[in-house]
Amino acid sequence: MAAGKSRDDIRAALTQSGWAPNEVTEALDAWAEIDFPTPVPRPRPYVSAREAFFYGIMFVALAMTAWHLVALLHNLIDHWIVDPLDENAGRYALSSTRWSIAALIVFTPTFLVLNRRTVRATKADPGKRRSGVRKWFGYVTLFLASLSLLGDLMAVIYALLSGDLTLRFIMKALVVAGVAGAIFAYFRQEADEARDGA
Repeated sequence: MAAGKSRDDIRAALTQSGWAPNEVTEALDAWAEIDFPTPVPRPRPYVSAREAFFYGIMFVALAMTAWHLVALLHNLIDHWIVDPLDENAGRYALSSTRWSIAALIVFTPTFLVLNRRTVRATKADPGKRRSGVRKWFGYVTLFLASLSLLGDLMAVIYALLSGDLTLRFIMKALVVAGVAGAIFAYFRQEADEARDGA
């Protein structure tokens, strides 16, 4: 580029030397197509230990919130739709419900505050969307939410085929689908915005 070669010439030379088409595109996309005496690099993703800590705490807070929200709602469903064959349901559910409420009181505000801070920071500085750590945590969250949705669907199909599809089971499956689906939708939107901003 500095010698004045066109992108097509560079693409042909790289392809001829064994580069894959996606590697050629990625290499050329690293440089802006502007009229300037020397090649100008595009902004690149970055990694920060501070952001790894921040997003790690945020990820754990989201996971704990989702887990205990599902557990709490499952306990409430167990309380509302009683299984006459489960003799320990009430005793266990009370202890588990208290634990879930305690976890939600701690982790839900933590996630909401950190997420709000992240949204504000990226609005003030769109370059923060290029954070490699942010992208990794976002895609890990999408991966886990996808697994939860697929596992939930598999459990529903299995219950249907085995004749165990009760109202109680359906309500619990809907809770898992609702929580995992909301997380998937939110982080899918985040991933799309990060890709568009990169």
